[in-house]
Amino acid sequence: MKITSTSCICPVLVCLCFVQRCYGTAHHSSIKGTRNQTKHIEGETEVHHRPKRGWVWNQFFVLEEHMGPDPQYVGKLHSNSDKGDGSVKYILTGEGAGTIFIIDDTTGDIHSTKSLDREQKTHYVLHAQAIDRRTNKPLEPESEFIIKVQDINDNAPKFTDGPYIVTVPEMSDMGTSVLQVTATDADDPTYGNSARVVYSILQGQPYFSVDPKTGVIRTALHNMDREAREHYSVVIQAKDMAGQVGGLSGSTTVNITLTDVNDNPPRFPQKHYQLYVPESAQVGSAVGKIKANDADTGSNADMTYSIVNGDGIGIFSISTDKETREGILSLKKPLNYEKKKSYTLNIEGANTHLDFRFSHLGPFKDATMLKIIVGDVDEPPLFSMPSYIMEVYENAKIGTIVGTVLAQDPDSANSLVRYFIDYNAEDDRFFNIDANTGTIKTTQVLDREENPWYNITVAASEKDNPGLLSHVTVGIRVLDVNDNPPELAREYDIVVCENSKPGQVIHTISATDKDDFANGPRFNFFLDEHLSINPNFTLKDNEGEHEYIYILIYKVSAST
Repeated sequence: MKITSTSCICPVLVCLCFVQRCYGTAHHSSIKGTRNQTKHIEGETEVHHRPKRGWVWNQFFVLEEHMGPDPQYVGKLHSNSDKGDGSVKYILTGEGAGTIFIIDDTTGDIHSTKSLDREQKTHYVLHAQAIDRRTNKPLEPESEFIIKVQDINDNAPKFTDGPYIVTVPEMSDMGTSVLQVTATDADDPTYGNSARVVYSILQGQPYFSVDPKTGVIRTALHNMDREAREHYSVVIQAKDMAGQVGGLSGSTTVNITLTDVNDNPPRFPQKHYQLYVPESAQVGSAVGKIKANDADTGSNADMTYSIVNGDGIGIFSISTDKETREGILSLKKPLNYEKKKSYTLNIEGANTHLDFRFSHLGPFKDATMLKIIVGDVDEPPLFSMPSYIMEVYENAKIGTIVGTVLAQDPDSANSLVRYFIDYNAEDDRFFNIDANTGTIKTTQVLDREENPWYNITVAASEKDNPGLLSHVTVGIRVLDVNDNPPELAREYDIVVCENSKPGQVIHTISATDKDDFANGPRFNFFLDEHLSINPNFTLKDNEGEHEYIYILIYKVSAST
Protein backbone atom coordinates (compact mmCIF):
# COMPACT_ATOMS: atom_id res chain seq x y z
CA MET A 1 0.00 0.00 0.00
CA LYS A 2 1.46 3.33 -1.02
CA ILE A 3 0.62 6.46 0.91
CA THR A 4 1.41 9.84 -0.59
CA SER A 5 2.50 12.81 1.41
CA THR A 6 -0.50 14.91 0.25
CA SER A 7 -2.93 12.61 2.01
CA CYS A 8 -1.73 13.36 5.54
CA ILE A 9 -2.11 16.30 7.85
CA CYS A 10 0.87 15.07 9.89
CA PRO A 11 3.76 12.90 8.87
CA VAL A 12 3.10 9.18 9.38
CA LEU A 13 5.77 6.42 9.64
CA VAL A 14 4.89 3.38 7.60
CA CYS A 15 6.58 -0.05 7.64
CA LEU A 16 6.59 -2.05 4.44
CA CYS A 17 7.34 -5.71 5.03
CA PHE A 18 8.56 -8.07 2.35
CA VAL A 19 8.02 -11.68 3.45
CA GLN A 20 9.78 -14.49 1.63
CA ARG A 21 8.10 -17.85 2.24
CA CYS A 22 9.66 -21.32 2.25
CA TYR A 23 9.53 -21.84 -1.45
CA GLY A 24 11.02 -18.46 -2.35
CA THR A 25 7.84 -16.47 -3.18
CA ALA A 26 8.20 -12.78 -2.23
CA HIS A 27 5.21 -10.89 -0.85
CA HIS A 28 4.97 -7.20 -0.07
CA SER A 29 2.92 -5.89 2.79
CA SER A 30 2.46 -2.44 4.25
CA ILE A 31 2.61 -2.10 8.01
CA LYS A 32 1.44 1.18 9.46
CA GLY A 33 0.20 2.67 12.72
CA THR A 34 -3.25 1.67 13.79
CA ARG A 35 -5.90 4.41 13.52
CA ASN A 36 -3.33 6.71 11.93
CA GLN A 37 -3.94 6.09 8.29
CA THR A 38 -5.52 7.76 5.27
CA LYS A 39 -7.84 5.66 3.15
CA HIS A 40 -8.91 6.20 -0.47
CA ILE A 41 -12.55 5.14 -0.56
CA GLU A 42 -13.90 4.56 -4.03
CA GLY A 43 -16.39 7.22 -5.02
CA GLU A 44 -15.55 9.50 -2.11
CA THR A 45 -13.18 12.40 -1.62
CA GLU A 46 -10.15 12.08 0.54
CA VAL A 47 -10.81 12.34 4.27
CA HIS A 48 -8.07 13.69 6.53
CA HIS A 49 -7.56 12.35 10.04
CA ARG A 50 -5.26 13.80 12.61
CA PRO A 51 -2.74 11.09 13.57
CA LYS A 52 -2.05 10.18 17.15
CA ARG A 53 1.19 9.28 18.71
CA GLY A 54 2.08 5.73 19.86
CA TRP A 55 2.25 3.58 16.76
CA VAL A 56 1.41 -0.12 16.96
CA TRP A 57 3.49 -2.18 14.58
CA ASN A 58 2.75 -5.52 12.96
CA GLN A 59 5.37 -8.19 12.34
CA PHE A 60 8.14 -8.39 9.82
CA PHE A 61 9.27 -11.83 8.61
CA VAL A 62 12.73 -13.03 7.71
CA LEU A 63 13.42 -16.49 6.36
CA GLU A 64 15.77 -18.57 8.52
CA GLU A 65 18.90 -20.27 7.21
CA HIS A 66 19.23 -17.79 4.33
CA MET A 67 22.38 -18.76 2.41
CA GLY A 68 22.31 -16.24 -0.50
CA PRO A 69 25.29 -14.06 -1.38
CA ASP A 70 23.41 -10.80 -0.66
CA PRO A 71 21.75 -9.64 2.53
CA GLN A 72 18.16 -10.78 2.80
CA TYR A 73 15.57 -8.06 2.30
CA VAL A 74 13.25 -7.79 5.30
CA GLY A 75 11.02 -4.77 4.71
CA LYS A 76 10.79 -1.01 4.50
CA LEU A 77 10.16 1.84 6.91
CA HIS A 78 8.49 4.90 5.42
CA SER A 79 7.25 8.17 6.80
CA ASN A 80 4.52 10.27 5.15
CA SER A 81 6.71 13.27 5.70
CA ASP A 82 9.40 11.74 3.49
CA LYS A 83 9.32 13.78 0.18
CA GLY A 84 12.12 11.71 -1.29
CA ASP A 85 14.60 14.51 -0.96
CA GLY A 86 16.71 12.76 1.67
CA SER A 87 15.66 15.04 4.47
CA VAL A 88 14.25 12.15 6.52
CA LYS A 89 16.62 9.92 8.37
CA TYR A 90 15.48 6.49 9.53
CA ILE A 91 16.97 5.01 12.73
CA LEU A 92 16.74 1.34 13.82
CA THR A 93 17.52 0.20 17.40
CA GLY A 94 16.85 -2.89 19.48
CA GLU A 95 17.79 -6.58 19.24
CA GLY A 96 20.26 -7.21 16.43
CA ALA A 97 20.11 -3.65 15.16
CA GLY A 98 23.36 -2.77 13.40
CA THR A 99 24.70 -6.32 13.58
CA ILE A 100 22.02 -8.63 12.25
CA PHE A 101 19.66 -6.04 10.85
CA ILE A 102 20.80 -2.94 9.00
CA ILE A 103 18.72 -0.12 7.65
CA ASP A 104 19.29 2.33 4.82
CA ASP A 105 18.74 5.55 6.75
CA THR A 106 17.61 7.34 3.61
CA THR A 107 15.24 4.80 2.02
CA GLY A 108 14.22 2.89 5.20
CA ASP A 109 15.02 -0.47 3.61
CA ILE A 110 15.85 -3.16 6.23
CA HIS A 111 18.13 -6.09 5.40
CA SER A 112 19.31 -9.14 7.37
CA THR A 113 23.07 -9.64 7.11
CA LYS A 114 23.31 -13.01 8.82
CA SER A 115 21.80 -16.47 8.50
CA LEU A 116 19.32 -16.89 11.35
CA ASP A 117 18.16 -20.05 13.13
CA ARG A 118 14.57 -20.00 14.33
CA GLU A 119 15.28 -22.87 16.73
CA GLN A 120 17.77 -20.64 18.55
CA LYS A 121 15.71 -17.41 18.48
CA THR A 122 12.23 -17.08 17.10
CA HIS A 123 11.90 -13.30 16.91
CA TYR A 124 13.61 -9.94 17.46
CA VAL A 125 12.13 -6.81 19.04
CA LEU A 126 13.28 -3.55 17.43
CA HIS A 127 12.42 0.17 17.55
CA ALA A 128 12.00 2.50 14.55
CA GLN A 129 12.24 6.29 14.43
CA ALA A 130 12.21 8.95 11.68
CA ILE A 131 14.04 12.25 12.32
CA ASP A 132 14.71 15.40 10.35
CA ARG A 133 18.30 15.34 9.10
CA ARG A 134 18.64 19.09 9.39
CA THR A 135 17.27 19.55 12.87
CA ASN A 136 17.68 16.01 14.28
CA LYS A 137 14.16 16.38 15.60
CA PRO A 138 11.89 13.38 15.46
CA LEU A 139 9.29 13.37 12.80
CA GLU A 140 7.64 10.28 14.29
CA PRO A 141 7.57 8.96 17.83
CA GLU A 142 9.77 5.89 18.42
CA SER A 143 7.71 2.77 17.80
CA GLU A 144 8.29 -0.93 18.55
CA PHE A 145 7.90 -3.73 16.05
CA ILE A 146 8.86 -7.42 15.75
CA ILE A 147 10.84 -9.25 13.13
CA LYS A 148 9.80 -12.91 13.27
CA VAL A 149 12.15 -15.61 11.95
CA GLN A 150 10.21 -17.64 9.45
CA ASP A 151 10.64 -21.42 9.84
CA ILE A 152 11.89 -23.77 7.16
CA ASN A 153 12.09 -27.56 7.45
CA ASP A 154 15.67 -27.82 8.63
CA ASN A 155 15.27 -30.22 11.58
CA ALA A 156 14.72 -33.96 11.35
CA PRO A 157 12.55 -35.71 13.93
CA LYS A 158 14.51 -37.20 16.85
CA PHE A 159 13.79 -40.04 19.27
CA THR A 160 15.17 -38.83 22.58
CA ASP A 161 14.75 -42.07 24.55
CA GLY A 162 15.99 -44.75 22.14
CA PRO A 163 17.14 -47.37 21.67
CA TYR A 164 14.36 -49.14 23.54
CA ILE A 165 14.32 -52.52 25.28
CA VAL A 166 10.86 -53.95 25.93
CA THR A 167 9.13 -57.28 26.44
CA VAL A 168 5.80 -58.75 25.46
CA PRO A 169 4.42 -62.18 26.40
CA GLU A 170 4.58 -64.84 23.74
CA MET A 171 1.30 -66.12 22.33
CA SER A 172 -0.22 -62.63 22.77
CA ASP A 173 -3.26 -61.70 20.69
CA MET A 174 -2.62 -59.84 17.47
CA GLY A 175 -2.72 -56.11 18.11
CA THR A 176 -1.35 -56.32 21.63
CA SER A 177 0.31 -53.01 22.52
CA VAL A 178 4.06 -53.29 23.02
CA LEU A 179 5.34 -49.72 23.36
CA GLN A 180 4.60 -46.15 22.28
CA VAL A 181 7.55 -44.25 20.82
CA THR A 182 7.60 -40.49 20.39
CA ALA A 183 9.79 -38.38 18.12
CA THR A 184 10.12 -34.62 18.48
CA ASP A 185 10.74 -32.09 15.70
CA ALA A 186 12.36 -28.74 16.54
CA ASP A 187 10.66 -26.98 13.62
CA ASP A 188 7.66 -24.67 14.05
CA PRO A 189 4.54 -26.80 14.66
CA THR A 190 2.28 -23.83 13.85
CA TYR A 191 3.60 -23.30 10.34
CA GLY A 192 3.16 -25.78 7.56
CA ASN A 193 4.01 -29.49 7.97
CA SER A 194 7.63 -29.08 9.03
CA ALA A 195 6.93 -30.56 12.46
CA ARG A 196 4.10 -32.92 11.52
CA VAL A 197 5.54 -36.37 12.14
CA VAL A 198 4.36 -39.69 10.69
CA TYR A 199 5.66 -43.06 11.95
CA SER A 200 6.46 -46.11 9.87
CA ILE A 201 8.25 -49.42 10.41
CA LEU A 202 11.45 -50.07 8.47
CA GLN A 203 12.40 -53.40 10.03
CA GLY A 204 10.34 -55.88 12.00
CA GLN A 205 7.52 -56.79 9.65
CA PRO A 206 5.43 -58.88 9.49
CA TYR A 207 5.76 -59.45 13.23
CA PHE A 208 5.03 -55.91 14.41
CA SER A 209 3.27 -52.78 13.19
CA VAL A 210 3.27 -49.10 14.24
CA ASP A 211 0.43 -46.61 14.28
CA PRO A 212 1.50 -43.79 11.88
CA LYS A 213 -0.01 -41.06 14.06
CA THR A 214 0.53 -42.22 17.66
CA GLY A 215 3.72 -44.29 17.35
CA VAL A 216 2.14 -47.22 19.23
CA ILE A 217 3.89 -50.49 18.32
CA ARG A 218 1.68 -53.60 18.30
CA THR A 219 2.02 -57.28 17.55
CA ALA A 220 1.00 -58.06 14.00
CA LEU A 221 0.79 -61.87 14.13
CA HIS A 222 -1.16 -64.38 16.18
CA ASN A 223 0.58 -66.77 18.57
CA MET A 224 4.18 -65.62 18.29
CA ASP A 225 6.18 -68.46 19.86
CA ARG A 226 9.17 -67.67 22.07
CA GLU A 227 10.50 -71.18 21.60
CA ALA A 228 10.66 -70.55 17.85
CA ARG A 229 12.14 -67.04 18.09
CA GLU A 230 12.74 -64.98 21.19
CA HIS A 231 14.35 -61.67 20.13
CA TYR A 232 13.28 -59.10 17.53
CA SER A 233 14.96 -55.88 16.43
CA VAL A 234 12.38 -53.41 15.16
CA VAL A 235 13.41 -50.16 13.43
CA ILE A 236 10.87 -47.32 13.59
CA GLN A 237 11.12 -44.21 11.36
CA ALA A 238 9.62 -40.82 12.10
CA LYS A 239 9.28 -38.51 9.04
CA ASP A 240 8.14 -34.89 9.02
CA MET A 241 6.21 -33.06 6.31
CA ALA A 242 3.43 -35.56 7.12
CA GLY A 243 5.49 -38.24 5.45
CA GLN A 244 5.64 -36.51 2.07
CA VAL A 245 8.53 -36.82 -0.31
CA GLY A 246 11.33 -34.49 0.71
CA GLY A 247 10.52 -34.68 4.42
CA LEU A 248 13.31 -35.25 6.91
CA SER A 249 13.38 -38.44 8.97
CA GLY A 250 14.95 -40.03 12.03
CA SER A 251 14.86 -43.60 13.25
CA THR A 252 15.26 -45.64 16.42
CA THR A 253 15.64 -49.29 17.30
CA VAL A 254 13.24 -51.16 19.56
CA ASN A 255 14.61 -54.46 20.87
CA ILE A 256 11.65 -56.67 21.71
CA THR A 257 11.93 -59.89 23.68
CA LEU A 258 9.10 -62.40 23.95
CA THR A 259 8.67 -63.47 27.56
CA ASP A 260 7.75 -67.03 28.40
CA VAL A 261 4.34 -68.46 29.23
CA ASN A 262 3.62 -72.06 30.12
CA ASP A 263 2.58 -73.28 26.69
CA ASN A 264 4.81 -76.37 26.52
CA PRO A 265 4.26 -79.57 28.53
CA PRO A 266 7.23 -81.57 29.88
CA ARG A 267 8.44 -84.41 27.67
CA PHE A 268 10.68 -87.37 28.45
CA PRO A 269 13.20 -87.86 25.64
CA GLN A 270 12.57 -91.62 25.74
CA LYS A 271 9.58 -93.77 26.56
CA HIS A 272 11.72 -96.52 28.08
CA TYR A 273 14.76 -96.27 30.34
CA GLN A 274 16.95 -98.84 32.05
CA LEU A 275 18.90 -98.36 35.27
CA TYR A 276 21.46 -100.64 36.91
CA VAL A 277 21.46 -100.66 40.72
CA PRO A 278 23.80 -102.98 42.68
CA GLU A 279 22.16 -104.96 45.41
CA SER A 280 24.66 -103.47 47.86
CA ALA A 281 23.10 -100.00 47.50
CA GLN A 282 22.32 -98.48 50.89
CA VAL A 283 18.76 -97.75 51.93
CA GLY A 284 18.10 -94.01 51.64
CA SER A 285 20.81 -93.45 49.06
CA ALA A 286 20.22 -91.95 45.60
CA VAL A 287 20.56 -94.66 42.97
CA GLY A 288 19.72 -92.78 39.76
CA LYS A 289 18.35 -89.68 38.02
CA ILE A 290 15.77 -89.09 35.32
CA LYS A 291 14.74 -85.86 33.58
CA ALA A 292 11.91 -84.62 31.42
CA ASN A 293 12.60 -81.64 29.17
CA ASP A 294 10.43 -78.51 29.12
CA ALA A 295 10.93 -75.88 26.41
CA ASP A 296 9.63 -73.17 28.75
CA THR A 297 11.80 -71.27 31.23
CA GLY A 298 11.67 -70.16 34.83
CA SER A 299 8.72 -71.24 36.92
CA ASN A 300 6.88 -72.30 33.76
CA ALA A 301 9.32 -75.21 33.48
CA ASP A 302 9.03 -76.31 37.12
CA MET A 303 7.79 -79.87 37.54
CA THR A 304 7.43 -82.67 40.03
CA TYR A 305 8.08 -86.37 39.56
CA SER A 306 6.10 -89.27 40.97
CA ILE A 307 5.95 -93.05 40.70
CA VAL A 308 2.46 -93.88 39.52
CA ASN A 309 2.74 -97.63 39.03
CA GLY A 310 5.07 -100.61 38.93
CA ASP A 311 6.23 -103.54 41.04
CA GLY A 312 9.00 -101.39 42.56
CA ILE A 313 6.70 -98.73 44.00
CA GLY A 314 7.38 -99.94 47.55
CA ILE A 315 11.12 -100.40 47.02
CA PHE A 316 12.00 -97.05 45.44
CA SER A 317 10.95 -93.42 45.91
CA ILE A 318 11.46 -90.37 43.72
CA SER A 319 11.97 -86.71 44.65
CA THR A 320 12.48 -83.55 42.58
CA ASP A 321 15.66 -81.49 42.48
CA LYS A 322 14.32 -77.94 42.11
CA GLU A 323 17.61 -76.58 40.80
CA THR A 324 18.24 -79.12 38.03
CA ARG A 325 14.59 -80.19 37.58
CA GLU A 326 15.69 -83.82 37.74
CA GLY A 327 13.90 -86.72 39.36
CA ILE A 328 16.14 -88.31 42.03
CA LEU A 329 15.47 -92.02 42.51
CA SER A 330 16.23 -93.33 46.03
CA LEU A 331 16.17 -96.75 47.65
CA LYS A 332 13.52 -97.36 50.32
CA LYS A 333 14.22 -101.02 51.09
CA PRO A 334 17.27 -103.32 50.67
CA LEU A 335 17.78 -105.11 47.36
CA ASN A 336 18.54 -108.79 47.07
CA TYR A 337 19.67 -110.06 43.72
CA GLU A 338 19.06 -113.67 44.72
CA LYS A 339 15.38 -112.91 45.48
CA LYS A 340 14.45 -110.41 42.74
CA LYS A 341 16.62 -109.41 39.83
CA SER A 342 14.61 -106.51 38.33
CA TYR A 343 11.85 -103.98 38.96
CA THR A 344 9.64 -101.83 36.76
CA LEU A 345 8.51 -98.28 37.57
CA ASN A 346 6.13 -95.97 35.70
CA ILE A 347 7.34 -92.42 36.34
CA GLU A 348 5.39 -89.24 35.65
CA GLY A 349 6.66 -85.66 35.32
CA ALA A 350 4.07 -82.87 35.59
CA ASN A 351 4.22 -79.05 35.52
CA THR A 352 3.49 -77.39 38.84
CA HIS A 353 2.38 -73.96 37.52
CA LEU A 354 -0.39 -74.30 34.95
CA ASP A 355 -1.77 -71.51 32.74
CA PHE A 356 -5.33 -72.46 31.93
CA ARG A 357 -5.32 -70.20 28.85
CA PHE A 358 -3.22 -72.87 27.19
CA SER A 359 -4.88 -75.97 28.64
CA HIS A 360 -5.83 -76.99 25.10
CA LEU A 361 -2.13 -77.58 24.44
CA GLY A 362 -1.91 -80.14 27.29
CA PRO A 363 -1.95 -82.35 29.17
CA PHE A 364 1.02 -80.73 30.89
CA LYS A 365 2.58 -83.99 32.02
CA ASP A 366 4.35 -86.99 30.53
CA ALA A 367 5.16 -90.54 31.63
CA THR A 368 7.92 -93.03 30.95
CA MET A 369 8.78 -96.56 32.04
CA LEU A 370 11.95 -97.28 33.98
CA LYS A 371 13.30 -100.82 34.28
CA ILE A 372 15.72 -101.30 37.17
CA ILE A 373 18.24 -104.11 36.89
CA VAL A 374 19.51 -105.34 40.25
CA GLY A 375 23.21 -106.06 40.04
CA ASP A 376 24.69 -109.12 41.74
CA VAL A 377 27.37 -108.16 44.26
CA ASP A 378 29.77 -110.54 45.97
CA GLU A 379 28.40 -110.16 49.47
CA PRO A 380 30.01 -111.30 52.72
CA PRO A 381 28.66 -114.38 54.49
CA LEU A 382 25.34 -113.98 56.21
CA PHE A 383 24.90 -115.35 59.74
CA SER A 384 21.75 -117.29 60.49
CA MET A 385 20.98 -115.00 63.44
CA PRO A 386 21.71 -111.32 64.11
CA SER A 387 23.28 -112.37 67.46
CA TYR A 388 23.77 -115.53 69.51
CA ILE A 389 23.28 -116.40 73.20
CA MET A 390 25.07 -119.53 74.50
CA GLU A 391 25.49 -121.15 77.93
CA VAL A 392 28.19 -123.26 79.57
CA TYR A 393 28.67 -124.46 83.15
CA GLU A 394 31.49 -123.17 85.21
CA ASN A 395 34.28 -125.60 86.01
CA ALA A 396 33.61 -127.39 82.72
CA LYS A 397 36.59 -129.11 81.21
CA ILE A 398 38.77 -127.37 78.69
CA GLY A 399 37.43 -128.12 75.22
CA THR A 400 33.80 -128.24 76.30
CA ILE A 401 31.51 -127.28 73.39
CA VAL A 402 29.67 -124.02 74.08
CA GLY A 403 27.67 -123.75 70.86
CA THR A 404 27.85 -123.30 67.09
CA VAL A 405 27.34 -120.31 64.79
CA LEU A 406 26.30 -120.65 61.18
CA ALA A 407 26.97 -118.34 58.22
CA GLN A 408 26.38 -118.90 54.52
CA ASP A 409 27.39 -117.20 51.32
CA PRO A 410 24.19 -115.40 50.13
CA ASP A 411 25.44 -115.32 46.55
CA SER A 412 24.59 -117.93 44.01
CA ALA A 413 28.18 -119.19 44.11
CA ASN A 414 27.61 -120.40 47.69
CA SER A 415 31.30 -120.30 48.56
CA LEU A 416 32.70 -122.07 51.61
CA VAL A 417 32.81 -120.03 54.80
CA ARG A 418 35.64 -119.75 57.35
CA TYR A 419 35.19 -118.60 60.97
CA PHE A 420 37.43 -116.92 63.52
CA ILE A 421 37.05 -115.02 66.78
CA ASP A 422 37.91 -111.35 66.51
CA TYR A 423 39.89 -110.80 69.71
CA ASN A 424 41.45 -107.59 70.85
CA ALA A 425 45.15 -107.87 71.60
CA GLU A 426 44.69 -107.48 75.36
CA ASP A 427 41.79 -109.93 75.70
CA ASP A 428 42.25 -113.22 77.56
CA ARG A 429 41.25 -115.97 75.22
CA PHE A 430 38.79 -118.24 76.98
CA PHE A 431 37.27 -119.67 73.77
CA ASN A 432 38.21 -120.80 70.30
CA ILE A 433 36.17 -121.66 67.23
CA ASP A 434 36.46 -124.33 64.60
CA ALA A 435 37.26 -122.49 61.35
CA ASN A 436 35.20 -124.88 59.25
CA THR A 437 32.20 -125.70 61.44
CA GLY A 438 31.79 -122.58 63.58
CA THR A 439 31.78 -124.66 66.82
CA ILE A 440 32.89 -122.67 69.87
CA LYS A 441 34.78 -124.44 72.69
CA THR A 442 36.33 -123.42 76.00
CA THR A 443 40.08 -122.99 76.27
CA GLN A 444 40.15 -122.39 80.05
CA VAL A 445 38.17 -123.49 83.11
CA LEU A 446 35.56 -120.85 83.78
CA ASP A 447 34.58 -119.51 87.20
CA ARG A 448 31.15 -117.93 87.32
CA GLU A 449 32.01 -116.10 90.53
CA GLU A 450 34.84 -114.32 88.70
CA ASN A 451 33.05 -113.61 85.41
CA PRO A 452 29.47 -114.71 84.81
CA TRP A 453 29.26 -113.43 81.20
CA TYR A 454 31.48 -113.23 78.12
CA ASN A 455 30.92 -111.30 74.92
CA ILE A 456 32.92 -112.36 71.90
CA THR A 457 32.79 -111.33 68.25
CA VAL A 458 32.83 -114.02 65.60
CA ALA A 459 33.82 -113.15 62.06
CA ALA A 460 33.01 -115.10 58.91
CA SER A 461 34.64 -114.78 55.49
CA GLU A 462 34.39 -116.52 52.17
CA LYS A 463 37.19 -118.93 51.49
CA ASP A 464 37.64 -117.53 47.98
CA ASN A 465 37.44 -113.90 49.07
CA PRO A 466 38.79 -113.46 52.60
CA GLY A 467 38.44 -109.71 52.39
CA LEU A 468 34.63 -109.92 52.56
CA LEU A 469 33.83 -110.20 56.26
CA SER A 470 30.71 -110.25 58.34
CA HIS A 471 30.58 -110.16 62.13
CA VAL A 472 28.19 -111.33 64.78
CA THR A 473 28.10 -110.92 68.56
CA VAL A 474 28.03 -114.07 70.70
CA GLY A 475 27.06 -113.73 74.35
CA ILE A 476 28.14 -116.65 76.60
CA ARG A 477 26.48 -117.04 79.99
CA VAL A 478 28.45 -119.04 82.59
CA LEU A 479 26.04 -121.27 84.56
CA ASP A 480 26.52 -121.78 88.29
CA VAL A 481 27.39 -124.97 90.13
CA ASN A 482 27.40 -125.29 93.94
CA ASP A 483 31.12 -124.99 94.42
CA ASN A 484 31.28 -122.40 97.23
CA PRO A 485 30.37 -123.02 100.97
CA PRO A 486 28.36 -120.44 102.88
CA GLU A 487 30.25 -117.92 104.98
CA LEU A 488 29.29 -115.74 107.90
CA ALA A 489 28.58 -112.27 106.69
CA ARG A 490 31.21 -110.96 109.16
CA GLU A 491 32.95 -111.81 112.40
CA TYR A 492 30.70 -111.45 115.45
CA ASP A 493 31.70 -110.30 118.98
CA ILE A 494 28.56 -110.57 121.15
CA VAL A 495 28.09 -108.96 124.60
CA VAL A 496 25.35 -110.36 126.87
CA CYS A 497 23.99 -108.52 129.87
CA GLU A 498 24.09 -110.55 133.11
CA ASN A 499 20.47 -109.87 133.88
CA SER A 500 19.16 -111.13 130.51
CA LYS A 501 16.06 -113.19 130.79
CA PRO A 502 15.80 -116.79 129.58
CA GLY A 503 14.58 -117.03 125.95
CA GLN A 504 15.60 -113.48 125.20
CA VAL A 505 17.06 -112.91 121.74
CA ILE A 506 20.50 -111.51 122.27
CA HIS A 507 21.70 -111.33 118.59
CA THR A 508 21.08 -112.41 115.02
CA ILE A 509 23.59 -113.59 112.55
CA SER A 510 23.55 -113.97 108.71
CA ALA A 511 25.49 -115.92 106.11
CA THR A 512 26.32 -115.45 102.40
CA ASP A 513 27.15 -117.76 99.52
CA LYS A 514 29.08 -116.82 96.32
CA ASP A 515 27.04 -119.25 94.30
CA ASP A 516 23.89 -118.37 92.39
CA PHE A 517 20.55 -118.07 94.17
CA ALA A 518 19.61 -121.64 93.40
CA ASN A 519 22.74 -122.97 95.08
CA GLY A 520 23.23 -120.59 98.02
CA PRO A 521 20.65 -118.56 99.92
CA ARG A 522 18.75 -121.32 101.82
CA PHE A 523 20.97 -122.09 104.82
CA ASN A 524 20.62 -124.44 107.89
CA PHE A 525 22.30 -123.30 111.12
CA PHE A 526 23.36 -125.69 113.93
CA LEU A 527 25.89 -126.00 116.70
CA ASP A 528 28.98 -127.99 116.05
CA GLU A 529 28.39 -131.23 117.89
CA HIS A 530 32.10 -131.88 118.22
CA LEU A 531 32.51 -128.87 120.54
CA SER A 532 31.34 -128.62 124.12
CA ILE A 533 27.97 -126.95 124.47
CA ASN A 534 27.36 -124.14 126.90
CA PRO A 535 24.00 -124.90 128.48
CA ASN A 536 23.30 -121.21 129.06
CA PHE A 537 22.77 -120.50 125.34
CA THR A 538 20.64 -122.04 122.65
CA LEU A 539 20.35 -121.59 118.85
CA LYS A 540 17.11 -121.39 117.02
CA ASP A 541 17.18 -122.25 113.30
CA ASN A 542 14.68 -120.25 111.21
CA GLU A 543 14.42 -123.07 108.72
CA GLY A 544 16.16 -121.60 105.75
CA GLU A 545 15.85 -117.87 106.40
CA HIS A 546 18.94 -115.70 106.44
CA GLU A 547 18.89 -114.59 110.08
CA TYR A 548 18.85 -116.71 113.31
CA ILE A 549 18.78 -116.29 117.09
CA TYR A 550 21.81 -117.74 118.84
CA ILE A 551 24.18 -117.58 121.77
CA LEU A 552 27.18 -119.04 120.09
CA ILE A 553 27.68 -120.58 116.76
CA TYR A 554 30.19 -123.34 116.45
CA LYS A 555 29.51 -124.34 112.85
CA VAL A 556 27.19 -123.41 110.02
CA SER A 557 26.59 -125.62 106.97
CA ALA A 558 24.46 -125.13 103.86
CA SER A 559 21.47 -127.38 103.35
CA THR A 560 21.46 -129.59 100.30
